[in-house]
Amino acid sequence: MITCHLRYVIDASKITEFEEYCRLWLKLIPKFGGVHHGYLLPSEGASNIALGSFSFESLAQYEQYRINSLQDPECQTAFKFAKETKCFLSFERTFFRPLLE
Repeated sequence: MITCHLRYVIDASKITEFEEYCRLWLKLIPKFGGVHHGYLLPSEGASNIALGSFSFESLAQYEQYRINSLQDPECQTAFKFAKETKCFLSFERTFFRPLLE
């Protein structure tokens, strides 16, 4: 299993738009066989950092999701929404290997 952890720098004045963007992906990741673990949105402290994470059974499955998402109409809607609203300024991906019982 591989978990993709996302760290977003968001526009704090567009938190509503960012939440809408997140809700789109909460439904999309499972469509491609992944498990979305949710998002962590600003509350106290930094108002411009948000986190999200999701897992796939393997890096190969994640890479296939990335390829397929580029052709998927619902993913295209999510990409377009982010571009039009500019609800986040940047993001970085880090991959982890979960250690579970």
